[in-house]
Amino acid sequence: MKTTTPKILVIDDDVAIRNLIHRFLSLQSYRLESAADGESALSAFETFQPDLVVLDLNLPDISGFDLCKMLRNKADVLVVMLTCLNNTQQILQGFEQGADDYLTKPFDLHILLARIKAILRRSTHPNFRKNQSQIIVSDRLEIDPQACEVRLDDYPIALTALEYNLLYFLVNNPHRVWKRSELVNEIWNEEYLKQDRKVDVHIGQLRRKIGDTDNQLIQTIRGQGYKFEPPHNY
Repeated sequence: MKTTTPKILVIDDDVAIRNLIHRFLSLQSYRLESAADGESALSAFETFQPDLVVLDLNLPDISGFDLCKMLRNKADVLVVMLTCLNNTQQILQGFEQGADDYLTKPFDLHILLARIKAILRRSTHPNFRKNQSQIIVSDRLEIDPQACEVRLDDYPIALTALEYNLLYFLVNNPHRVWKRSELVNEIWNEEYLKQDRKVDVHIGQLRRKIGDTDNQLIQTIRGQGYKFEPPHNY
């Protein structure tokens, strides 16, 4: 994440909501650009190069899910999705396409601001800035902290900033069982408010992406939490 003033791109076809978010976040000293549809969003994304995108799912010309995937393929950008329905499958699909967090409409602008601050804060959390010259190899999995890149069988895999931080933290703290509350504090850098589902969803996404289909690397300890258990040749 850049050390300059964070740049945020707001994508929403509702002009009232779009302008409201734009004005509110502008008052918080962020740099803002807005777009009303997928086509203008892609153009703005190329020229503005935002650090974070606030993305409504219901756009007139493209699915928000598809647009999220396209943006994440272009750059390692942070994404907060806005959805009208508190639908579990829709939320999971958003995470699948690379979203870092979501909010259900209607929402309080101060809650949106808090989520944005938390995402930006954890993306530069000091826990993930140590050992930057070290390359971690775990069986088929390689983590390059300098490039913030993860490769599986020598092929780069696309992780969100949160997923990268979660993996990096677990790999650097192996064998110990981490409670969900501890992971929320370390990775999300926020108070634990019974967010078991939040942690479980991201663990599941991470396992799938790194090829841990048998849950041997990131192990679930029933009733306690999760731990990273490296292979014997690690």
